[in-house]
Amino acid sequence: MTAPAAVPELEVGRRFFVVALGGAVGGLVLGVRMAPPVEAQGGLASQLLPTHFVKIGADGIVTIVCSRSEMGQGIRSSLPFVLADELGADFARVAIVQGDADARYGDQNTDGSHSVKDFYDVMRLAGATARSMLSSAAAARWGVPAERLIVHDHAVHDPATGKKAGFGELAEAAAALPVPDAKTVTLRPDAELVKSRGPLPFVDGPAFVTGKAAYGADIRLPGMLTAVIARPPVVGGRVKSLDDTKALAVPGVRKVVRMPELELPAKFQPLGGVAVVADHTWAALQGRKALVVEWDNGPNAAYDSEAYRLTLHAAVNAPGKVAREVGDVEKALAGAARVLTAEYHVAHLVHTPMEPPAAVARVSAGSCELWAPSQDPQTAQKEVATALGIEPAKVTLHVTYLGGGFGRKSKPDFIVEAALLSKAAGAPVRVQWTREDDVQHGYYHAVSTQRIDAGLDAEQKLVAWRHRVASPSIGSTFDKKVDRAAGWELQGLNDLPLTAKAVRFESCEARAHVRIGWLRSVYNINHCFAAQSFIGELAAATGRDPKAVLLDTLGPARQLTAQEVGMKELENAPAGHPIDVGRLRHVIERVAEISGWDAARRAGKAVGIAAHRSFLSYIAAVVAASLDDKKQLRIDDVWMVADVGRMANADRVRSQMEGAVVFGLSLALYGRITAKEGAIQQKNFDDYPLVRIFEAPRTRVELVDSRAPHAGAGEPGVPPIAPALANAIFALTGKRLREIPFARAL
Repeated sequence: MTAPAAVPELEVGRRFFVVALGGAVGGLVLGVRMAPPVEAQGGLASQLLPTHFVKIGADGIVTIVCSRSEMGQGIRSSLPFVLADELGADFARVAIVQGDADARYGDQNTDGSHSVKDFYDVMRLAGATARSMLSSAAAARWGVPAERLIVHDHAVHDPATGKKAGFGELAEAAAALPVPDAKTVTLRPDAELVKSRGPLPFVDGPAFVTGKAAYGADIRLPGMLTAVIARPPVVGGRVKSLDDTKALAVPGVRKVVRMPELELPAKFQPLGGVAVVADHTWAALQGRKALVVEWDNGPNAAYDSEAYRLTLHAAVNAPGKVAREVGDVEKALAGAARVLTAEYHVAHLVHTPMEPPAAVARVSAGSCELWAPSQDPQTAQKEVATALGIEPAKVTLHVTYLGGGFGRKSKPDFIVEAALLSKAAGAPVRVQWTREDDVQHGYYHAVSTQRIDAGLDAEQKLVAWRHRVASPSIGSTFDKKVDRAAGWELQGLNDLPLTAKAVRFESCEARAHVRIGWLRSVYNINHCFAAQSFIGELAAATGRDPKAVLLDTLGPARQLTAQEVGMKELENAPAGHPIDVGRLRHVIERVAEISGWDAARRAGKAVGIAAHRSFLSYIAAVVAASLDDKKQLRIDDVWMVADVGRMANADRVRSQMEGAVVFGLSLALYGRITAKEGAIQQKNFDDYPLVRIFEAPRTRVELVDSRAPHAGAGEPGVPPIAPALANAIFALTGKRLREIPFARAL
């Protein structure tokens, strides 16, 4: 067998393998360490990454560790089965276990839509190595060449003699063999990976639907107490005075603890405040309600969303820092036959996963054991160690199921809170956030104002595009000096194909006054909304079909070069992932076909289209809207075509796209977090709603059968939804919505 050409060169040596007897009954335990190609991820380079361990016991059970966090996206039902298929295992005899925080697993941050992209080949290599060792053990037993043996259906087979030996029979002998050098291990031809290309078991589905799944808030330890925290209403605020007399008198309240004060920049620190530790959640909540706290609201006390919006408006109406430039945009605008201008605004957004943050900690004898729904367990491990003044090796973090994450649970402030309170209470402590805590004390998606000026020639062709962005940077959460979005944060713009010969993108000043953090799809939400809505405006202004204008604006099929984009080097285009305009055009043309775009427009139906490249994937969406009997907006249908490259589990990719539709519609219709006197005004789903089931449209998703390298699936479905809806609303009502959320304007 020969390895498929798509497999990258892996820096793997014998010293990176660990072989040991597994358990009292014997078996094979195997791990692989490798270094994938280094590429920028949010400005940070990937490090040397090890894969998961696979154990084959004498009972024949193949146990695979999944070190990526499961938050409903189905990663435990994807990557482990790639390994199992490469190995030749019977999926019914595979057990999946969740990996604790451990540097041996490499990057465990389940964020950025890179789990499959970065670990697909790693999992295959681990499976192939285990398969090679089993074959060698069988060959030694039968006295035959290992090369003639084949492995399938949980056994090694000798086609010449008809002999076979199960994995369990061979596990102990295989464990005693030297581990082959990774460069000598061959992967199966792609054509043999038939099981993992078909429907895969959703291993956690039964636990989810029967209530047996244990989330962070479900963990119970002997003697465990529960804590809730009164946090400063303004980021950077502090306790000025405290009267806890009434709180301590509440039955069940054990202790009131002053939390360490936040030192800006916020980073991943807890916000500070006053914790009430009690026998159970109700007592803790009642105790918190009884606290009398006077706050010093600190340096962000004057933050007001409406005033800040005027600040952003002024910023985009003046030159900013150039991030991308080709040609002379000022000259092209001055010479254009027609100039169109529009300004777009997106408010702060917040994650609102169904499970609010919760974590359990047990601190004793200079060590800490944690149970938490963490997207980034190793960062949590390090932050807890720093807060407690102990070595990271003394911190054990068990990753529970996550009831949604969307980026919120990669920030470990709530986990650090639990550790600090366990130490203070001298007992295991569960920190529980309420929905109000989650909405009012989160890390917020960056508010954004964008101004676009486009010049058209006499034939209505695009000749100039100037795009200014004013948006606080995620970097501000880690460095107080950061005052605007960085180059990588112009994602979705720095790789936007444009036919205009003069193009300039600028980042304008926007200082942060809340904790800015990443949220599902990050800045692509803002940028796709502005760019794709504006292309819709170009179509309306010139009386042309929006689909045709979109395709004309992107230009012909090609791979963008740094010279064409006007940058020193391409952003978001690592090795093997060029900016491929042909793939973007294909999803646009295909979604128009499956939605009946041309026929719908001829029939007078209100449809809107948008497309976007993000996380190395290409997504296009069409939204159909109408008015109900009460003249209220009704979203009837959404069609989506997604090209995410090769897929490890098509069912899970489809589910991610369907979920992205609901997530994107929720942001588009209702997403708005505002501040007054520094404090967040929204509290719960009554004033920060999500799309409910009766509002959800019929959704059809088509997945491109692509042979391109693996790309992201969890996030890229979100960005096109808001502009496609905005364009559909314009077709329906003639009203152009340039601000999210739309519900305020309808």
